[in-house]
Amino acid sequence: MKQFPEFIEFQNIKNNKNNSPIVTDISVDSELDKNPQESIESGYQQIRKELEIEILNIVKSCSPDFFERLVVDLLVKMGYGGSIREAGRAIGKSSDGGIDGIIKEDKLGLDIVYLQAKRWDNTTVGRPEIQKFVGALHGQRAKKGVFITTSKFSQSAKDYISLIDSKIVLIDGYELVELMIDNNIGVSTVSIYEIKKIDSDYFTDD
Repeated sequence: MKQFPEFIEFQNIKNNKNNSPIVTDISVDSELDKNPQESIESGYQQIRKELEIEILNIVKSCSPDFFERLVVDLLVKMGYGGSIREAGRAIGKSSDGGIDGIIKEDKLGLDIVYLQAKRWDNTTVGRPEIQKFVGALHGQRAKKGVFITTSKFSQSAKDYISLIDSKIVLIDGYELVELMIDNNIGVSTVSIYEIKKIDSDYFTDD
């Protein structure tokens, strides 16, 4: 058979196939596997994430006074105390003793929540800053506080608040912008899409 050029060519092709590494393309375009509803959800999450980053950059560039007012506005919108006039006020003075704002915990003002707002860029809020805030609370005979920053908290700061009697809530930059979006602070709705399905009960005969 080797005298035939066609047979020799066939053998060469066969040998090349046997010696070539097997390449399996297992990459799958995940978007192609998604149904329309999943694609909408994925797009929504992407839009939201981009919005969160944009808001955080804007908040970091605003003035300290504006940031303190923003914090009070957010907590009032979340249901603390009622209206801005009655519920909360920003302090923001050099003599504030480590307190940036106060807000009523409820509409009747049965308790007061003290605020600390740090408009920092990339500086991590550590345990010493939280200890100062707790000390300021003790000076006001207060046991509840919210510490909000545009940056993040160290693990030691988070561990510290779990060991003390005072109730301190820590809100970092990304949690802040999530709360702003959820409570419509600094954002407005552009589009609303309703996804509907068949109401099988309607088509069921009695």
